[in-house]
Amino acid sequence: MKKIILLTVVWAFTLTSCSSVYVNADYDSNITFDQYKTYVYQKSSIDRVEISDLDKRRILRSIDAALTAKGFTKSETPDVIISFFTKEKEQVNVYQSSMWGWGWGWNPWMWGGYNSTYRYTEGVLTINIVDAKTKELIWQGVGEGELTKRTEKKDENINNFVIKILEQYPPVKK
Repeated sequence: MKKIILLTVVWAFTLTSCSSVYVNADYDSNITFDQYKTYVYQKSSIDRVEISDLDKRRILRSIDAALTAKGFTKSETPDVIISFFTKEKEQVNVYQSSMWGWGWGWNPWMWGGYNSTYRYTEGVLTINIVDAKTKELIWQGVGEGELTKRTEKKDENINNFVIKILEQYPPVKK
């Protein structure tokens, strides 16, 4: 019994400590990204995102910080237009373990095991970068990972999503 409790505690700790963001990025390989240095947000698309205004501001602040660190500045006459979209869904993981072996008493076999359920919210953040002159999508980054409902962790969680996604921008051509 102690072994089962220990395994469950270790498993729960592993799941809660592995809040990774998985990123995919796609871009137009015919574009020279060095030409882009200024940006603006597409307010109309950001207004349609169905999350709280607090979370929108968290995302915008994180994007600003990441792009400023890369040498970008906001401008009234931008090189690129940035928009983002979000999606979330509830996930349930069920883990089952069965153990068997020799037992005591009238039955020579002992059967046992445990089931454990882990519920969490998976979020998807998509950041689009559009050429301001041509109005064509030139880069898109998508990050997927576990979200937190705890207010004190939201800043950290959102910032982690944005940083991981924008690590891929500008793309490095091989």
